[in-house]
Amino acid sequence: MFFTVRHVTRFVYEVPISESVMEARMQPRSDGSQRCLQFSLTTLPSSRVMMYQDHDGNIVHHFGIPAKHSRLTVSAEALVEVAPAALIPFDLGRGAWEDLDDITATGEFWEYLNPSPFTHDSPRLEELAKEIGVTREIDPLALVRRLNTEIFDRFEYSPKSTRVDSPIDEALETRRGVCQDFAHVMIALVRRLGIPCRYVSGYLFHNERADRSEAAATHAWVEVLLPDLGWVGFDPTNNRLAEERHIRVAIGRDYSDVPPTRGVFKGISAVKSELAVAVRVGPAQAAVGDPLPFIPWMSRQASTGLVEPAPSNQQQQ
Repeated sequence: MFFTVRHVTRFVYEVPISESVMEARMQPRSDGSQRCLQFSLTTLPSSRVMMYQDHDGNIVHHFGIPAKHSRLTVSAEALVEVAPAALIPFDLGRGAWEDLDDITATGEFWEYLNPSPFTHDSPRLEELAKEIGVTREIDPLALVRRLNTEIFDRFEYSPKSTRVDSPIDEALETRRGVCQDFAHVMIALVRRLGIPCRYVSGYLFHNERADRSEAAATHAWVEVLLPDLGWVGFDPTNNRLAEERHIRVAIGRDYSDVPPTRGVFKGISAVKSELAVAVRVGPAQAAVGDPLPFIPWMSRQASTGLVEPAPSNQQQQ
């Protein structure tokens, strides 16, 4: 199936800033059953956009705005072809754990087996693992399927209940969160079992099927490495396997590796900055229409008065 994706991010600064540098991970990947056929990224103010590939194979676009500006808009558009996913059995059968241990013994997947900034162990994670019964007593594929369903059942999907930088314990304590939180919880549980697991950022096409995640936003799920099957995608937010409707953009240990945009700016240190994001995903023939409305996503209010910064003063964005 062919999809078009339009992803627009807008930064607005209460006080004009003198310079900004940013990188974006918005281009869908071309691997497995997915191909990115066309992609464009533009900025306003305009800039020279450069591209490179990071160590995980993600496409990164890098640009800088060297002049004074009070707002920045980043627009990405893509045409993607996604083939139907291969059928996945319910379990792997006898000897699957031994085969999995042979794969991980090479050390190749070390970073997907160990804690990362958003997927570390904690007493609350230990408590959840005991509740669910996270052990190697059943087949690894059957166990991951069970974890996918347990997280869906035990956690409420609640937009704006957490932030992009929320630690895993916030979602574990309240049993509420968004797709990013569900992915982090599942990654942490799966890695405890010695199964490589990674974070996937991307988009989900919403059709007539009921999905808990929001249609006008990015999406996140996980991929688990299993013997004979390779990397298999699981979406704990919606209790399903990743399928043709899941459009992969970037992979990493967790969200900290693959935010859609990341950068710094020079200017007044105490400012109010607002970020709005709009996403549209649809079949290729149906994604042309009126401009997308901006959806407020994050705002930060200054807690101190404005001060004149040193020339090297910078802010993350």
